[in-house]
Amino acid sequence: MNDSIRFILNGEDISLSTLRPTETLLDFLRLNRHLTGTKEGCAEGDCGACTVLVGRLIDGGLHYESVNACIRFVGSLHATHVVTVEHLAAKDGTLHPVQQAMVDCHGSQCGFCTPGFVMSLYGLWLTTENPSRAQIEKALQGNLCRCTGYEPIVKAAEQVSQTRPSALFDPLEKTRADIIARLWAMQGGDTITTTSGEDRVIVPGSVAALAQVLADEPKATVVAGSTDVGLWVTKQMRKLDPAVFINHLTDLQKITLEDTGLTIGAGVTYSQAFAAMAEKIPAIASLINRIGGEQVRNMGTIGGNIANGSPIGDTPPPMIALGATVKLRSVAGTRKLPLEDFFIDYGKQDRNPGEFVESIFVPYPPEGADFAVYKISKRRDEDISALCGAFHLALDAAGNVADIRIAFGGMAGTPKRARTVEAELIGKPWTETTVTAARTAFDADYTPLTDWRATAEYRQLTAKNLLIRFYLETAGAPQELKRFEVLA
Repeated sequence: MNDSIRFILNGEDISLSTLRPTETLLDFLRLNRHLTGTKEGCAEGDCGACTVLVGRLIDGGLHYESVNACIRFVGSLHATHVVTVEHLAAKDGTLHPVQQAMVDCHGSQCGFCTPGFVMSLYGLWLTTENPSRAQIEKALQGNLCRCTGYEPIVKAAEQVSQTRPSALFDPLEKTRADIIARLWAMQGGDTITTTSGEDRVIVPGSVAALAQVLADEPKATVVAGSTDVGLWVTKQMRKLDPAVFINHLTDLQKITLEDTGLTIGAGVTYSQAFAAMAEKIPAIASLINRIGGEQVRNMGTIGGNIANGSPIGDTPPPMIALGATVKLRSVAGTRKLPLEDFFIDYGKQDRNPGEFVESIFVPYPPEGADFAVYKISKRRDEDISALCGAFHLALDAAGNVADIRIAFGGMAGTPKRARTVEAELIGKPWTETTVTAARTAFDADYTPLTDWRATAEYRQLTAKNLLIRFYLETAGAPQELKRFEVLA
């Protein structure tokens, strides 16, 4: 079948041949299937009240991830298993251990956010035995509660990790083999097209098919993780016609570790990239931990963050500072260019009609070099950057600056190098006197704007101070300086 989106909802096979590109999973669950345990709070992927699990086949295994149903489109669900809170309890009403722990530890008050917390904890319970406090808090970054203060919810997570009943009790463990077989049967190499009036949903069967689709439909909206496109729909009521969903294309989800750097497929999510980054470029892994909540990191892709071209995207500054290159593809072939040259102006990238981002190559910091990334936001977790700065420094044997690359997001209409500051530092001794003198050069590189996240004056001063901070840390200042990342 090449005219239907097919997936499993709890235990039921779903096939949709008529589908609006903008239909969210949340609306489908509540309005179409009357599964009202999944709540709408923010409709922008912040509060976690709409959290569900989505299972997909990766390397032959079935992996479940927490996602925000409010910004996940139904068109992205082909050959997946969607699990809602209604699926957890036994048929006789016996609560799942995760649910029972929430009761025992008084983890719920008004109850509105509770299903989302349960699903996030359930996702953690499925994947991690005896999670640490840090792992629990990370799993709950994307869930907000106004009532409990979180401590009872954390205690519930700790309680349920201590006693794990037979896998045959769990609704996903006891049906895993069956679900895998059913999802395999849904997969295929054909491109799927569904219509609803004049609207179309297109699910390419391969990366080559994606190139052909975009050659035929150069104005189509490509949707990977939908963590930004979802808000175009829920907040701006924009149309997506046609919408081309690519989150199922495993050829775009590969990470290749090479001698000099990593090649990251455009469809690699933040969660998928974390382990490789933690091993090879830890500063970027730390940044990933502060991008959205777990649900956003499970959906959002590095390629999408770059292709979207937002001036406050978090991944471009560190990748530009490391000298990353981007590979673009179309039916005409592929081409590569430095990532910093990909961003031309606000909302404009060096991408020809029909081209899409296929991969990004990120060099490792050379041995002996210093590399740091600083995300400045009003709230430490699950917040958009006011600005994000990245610094890459190499000194010669005499302690002079042999090379330095400084890149910022949130300071201009695109992610941008501080070339004047770099020129002020090259060839000079890496000292506090040199660095302090170079601070004034930021005024020649950036003219930031004032918005509700920060004033222009604040951004400019902060960028200058981050250069000082980077110097102090390279000079051996204590890491406690990191506590000042959050705005007052």
